[in-house]
Amino acid sequence: MNDTALRILVVDDHRDSADTLTMLLKLWGHDVMQAYDGETAIAIVPDFDPDIVLIEIGMPEMDGYELARRLSSQSRRSPMHIIAVTVYGQPQDVRRAYEAGFDCHLLKPVEETTLRAVLTRYGKQRGHQMRLFAEE
Repeated sequence: MNDTALRILVVDDHRDSADTLTMLLKLWGHDVMQAYDGETAIAIVPDFDPDIVLIEIGMPEMDGYELARRLSSQSRRSPMHIIAVTVYGQPQDVRRAYEAGFDCHLLKPVEETTLRAVLTRYGKQRGHQMRLFAEE
């Protein structure tokens, strides 16, 4: 991992979506872990200490709203940003996301430039100076 990389946790019950996003973020040079459910994500956070958590809202058992509430209430070494990357895009879904503790709401499919911009924004808030494109 380089000094501009973010620690990112991807949480999505759709394995293909989680795996694809994880691969993309790793190609961009980030340190990435993934979870396919909320309970696993909660277990990962204390040791991994992510800068950013990307969450699908529509998951079974523990939905993304509940996961965001639980993550927001955990004490941790450093602050983290919680971002919805979801198919839930109605106005009431966005409102509920912010009420649950999400910092940002992105609708799937997320454009690559949008995702890069959001990661850059929140990375800078954490004190990282991110490069916009991975070195080839």
